Amino acid sequence: MNDQARPTGARRPHKPYRRPLKDPVRILAFEALRAVDERDAYANLVLPPLLRKAREKGDFDARDAALATELVYGTLRRQGTYDAIVAACVDRPLREVDPPVLDVLTLGAHQLLGTRIPTHAAVSASVELARVVLGDGRAKFVNAVLRKISRDDLDTWLERVAPAYAEDAEDHLAVVHSHPRWVVSALWDALGGGRAGIEDLLEADNERPEVTLVARPGRSTADELLREESALPGRWSPYAVRLAEGGEPGAVDAVREGRAGVQDEGSQLVAIALAGAPLEGPDARWLDACAGPGGKAALLGALAAERGASLLAAEKQPHRANLVARALAGNPGPYQVIAADGTRPPWLPGTFDRVLVDVPCSGLGALRRRPEARWRRRPEDLEGFAPLQRSLLREALRAVRVGGVVGYATCSPHLAETRVVVDDVLRGRGGPAASAEWVDARPLMPGVPALGDGPDVQLWPHLHGTDAMYLALLRRTA
Repeated sequence: MNDQARPTGARRPHKPYRRPLKDPVRILAFEALRAVDERDAYANLVLPPLLRKAREKGDFDARDAALATELVYGTLRRQGTYDAIVAACVDRPLREVDPPVLDVLTLGAHQLLGTRIPTHAAVSASVELARVVLGDGRAKFVNAVLRKISRDDLDTWLERVAPAYAEDAEDHLAVVHSHPRWVVSALWDALGGGRAGIEDLLEADNERPEVTLVARPGRSTADELLREESALPGRWSPYAVRLAEGGEPGAVDAVREGRAGVQDEGSQLVAIALAGAPLEGPDARWLDACAGPGGKAALLGALAAERGASLLAAEKQPHRANLVARALAGNPGPYQVIAADGTRPPWLPGTFDRVLVDVPCSGLGALRRRPEARWRRRPEDLEGFAPLQRSLLREALRAVRVGGVVGYATCSPHLAETRVVVDDVLRGRGGPAASAEWVDARPLMPGVPALGDGPDVQLWPHLHGTDAMYLALLRRTA
């Protein structure tokens, strides 16, 4: 026998243990997803400090930061779709899969089905991530599931896991476009129309929103902001400037100095419309009754200053009132910021000429920016907002003088938070009827198409490129 031959029955030598490769981009993305899941955090608040820390350590460059951002937001936006696909590839109910494991799986599914990352790289990187954050045992499970997912593209998977549109339209749209079924139903009711419109809206919710700046009048101009390398003109607001993909607001001098801010164009249009509503008599005292975190208040304050008017910005939560004060710092006209409850106001009735009440709501109009909100909200949440929204609108109508104008705004298109609230207050459902009349808001948004039959306005991501802001303008009559 050759002395180099292995004796019969001898064990094969073990492969030497290889330490898992640590990929800082995917580890950071996983940490962000865990924070969103475990702490009910919002990605737009969790991700920036994680990215900043990674850059300070020298782990990240701009491309790494862009990839990490895409992995986090893409996974959250498409979570419902990816959950359905993962569920078809595991041998147990999804609720029995440990949440950290599910986060690695959906993160891997997004790389396979929602990006241009090569299949082998997506699987390999996800398995290495699993080894680092879950251990070798569960990494094998991740490997097996992702290899099943990798066999087909997204369209093929959707044909397999989504019910046919003809059999259950809402469930089909919920799976294909990654929204809870109840949200699909509510948005469809608000939008009206057929299949094309709702599909366009749901798909717009899954697109990365542009970063939009606002030039605060008297302190900056759109022309100044347009001198930035990545700047593009706004679509509708004369104060809006959009940043091309990769544009960094913090690199803009006017933003750093507080002369401009980051603000969706829909929010700008709400403030501009209220400021432009026709008014008889004095126009000297304006109120923002729910001012936090301060974006609309800053624009209103600047517009008020151009007229020689003053702004009172009220916010119930003291820490949010501090944010309002920071946003208004340097306003060219007189203003005051107070911590006050708009349902129990310290001001006297009939004090103001213009009042904005941008009420707390479900946030269903900003799902592009806060994709995790769609998975957290429940239909019963609207019942909790309803009394507050009605109370705030009633008090806003008491706060304005006869002939003055109130703007009721909400970042939700849900009918239960928009037209139903206004109708209830005007007709006295649940309280005394308000003495007020509608003001047509559509002429106050010149050039903006598809504003409906009025007199209120509902903006839409797929039609206007804005958040789904709602605005009703009311004039107090007695």
